[in-house]
Amino acid sequence: MSEHPVLTLKQVSKSFGPVNVIKEVSVNVYAGAVQVLLGENGAGKSTLIKMMAGVYQPDGGEILIDGKTVSLPTTRAAEEHGIATIHQELNLVNSMSVAENVMLGRTPTRFGMVDRKALRQQARAALDLIGLDVDVETPVGELGIARQQLVEIAKALSINARILILDEPTAALTRHETESLFKVVADLRQQGVGMLFISHHLDEIAEIGDSVTVLRDGEFVAEVPASTSEDELVRLMVGRSIEDQFPRRIAESEGSAGILAVEHLTSKGKFEDISFTVRAGEILGISGLVGAGRTELIRAVAGADRYDTGTVKIRGKALPKGSVQAAIRAGLGHVPEDRKGQGLVLDASVNENLGYATLASSARMGLADFSGQRSRAEAVAKTLRIRMHSIDQPVRSLSGGNQQKAVFGRWIIAASTVLLLDEPTRGVDVGAKVEIYELMNAITEAGGAIVMVSSELPEVLGMSDRILVLRDGRLAGEFTAAEATEDKVMTLAARDVNEEH
Repeated sequence: MSEHPVLTLKQVSKSFGPVNVIKEVSVNVYAGAVQVLLGENGAGKSTLIKMMAGVYQPDGGEILIDGKTVSLPTTRAAEEHGIATIHQELNLVNSMSVAENVMLGRTPTRFGMVDRKALRQQARAALDLIGLDVDVETPVGELGIARQQLVEIAKALSINARILILDEPTAALTRHETESLFKVVADLRQQGVGMLFISHHLDEIAEIGDSVTVLRDGEFVAEVPASTSEDELVRLMVGRSIEDQFPRRIAESEGSAGILAVEHLTSKGKFEDISFTVRAGEILGISGLVGAGRTELIRAVAGADRYDTGTVKIRGKALPKGSVQAAIRAGLGHVPEDRKGQGLVLDASVNENLGYATLASSARMGLADFSGQRSRAEAVAKTLRIRMHSIDQPVRSLSGGNQQKAVFGRWIIAASTVLLLDEPTRGVDVGAKVEIYELMNAITEAGGAIVMVSSELPEVLGMSDRILVLRDGRLAGEFTAAEATEDKVMTLAARDVNEEH
């Protein structure tokens, strides 16, 4: 690590209208070191890195590169200074190939035409840096969100950055993929690249970081070594200790009958012959490696995708295939894996997003009940403690955790009795996670049922009453909460389902 910082934000401030988002914060990034930026959703982390990336300009303070004050009026200006940013919100074009996305804006040409051979070679070299084995001609929209995240990382690495900003790069990755990324980070550290790393996975910080800058409510709280205990980091972040990370309270079941029954569900090439039931008051966790069919299964049950054979029943009544409207009417709510792309209309207001599931059902004589919707939205936003300036502000302006609360709130307004949660706490800080877990408890205590897909195994183990394990689109086994361990679940997820177990 060098003695002098390669990038410095010195006493920077940023306001949006009357709201002061960043208040005289200083951060240093050193060549050959990883500076972790830590804070709750809404603490100002994204605003801070957008100033480094040339998206926002500070209202006060300075940005220095190699000790010299610079202006970063555009993202291009930041890139010219060797700053590459991997934003939490993916910046990919789904209809374009992996290669075209990796080289977007820097497409090699020959005689005025796109040099397809050079394009493929340069993209392949970038993908090889992170060990992503995928055909570079594949449309990026056909990849799962985990592989899309890796393409985004390869794109940033391909500009040979000397300062790399990683905003939640591991949020969508399996542990194996995370380990591959960390090897790349270690190589970049050896090459003298300075990195700023944002993560809500506290267990990653000591492994990847050198030091940690902690923010709270837009203000600098402390800079501490990356070896600082998780309990102390939480205390610095939220201003209090969190005693129980997974506060699951077992609800009384209404009996042995299942509120949701999935019978022999099959979608060719995605999942095969899946059956399970979920009882009132129960959280059923679904675990498995990326590509096991977890998200595809949840989307089929929710009516978002059609399936080939099998049935989905709510309280004994079969639902039609591929009908989201029928699923909503039956009391089924779906919190999708990609909240920005599938769960929210980002340019619409918080109020509108909260009301989408009930706009038709609450209409009077064919006219939307806007007044009633607003009252219900305000009440739910207050209950969920959605941090916002106004219920009329665009939902895209909320932090990730508050956006996730807005998706939950929609189904609370709809009085859903069964919630299908796909990665419910992805990109959410530890304080907001506990709030979401308490919300899950409230739903099951009120007689509802939850099916939860999560790539965070501690979350699955900590919040599930039973756990299903998928492998290659098939049900590999089931554990009770008392039986399950990380080793047992991972062993089952990775083994051949045709083996004896």
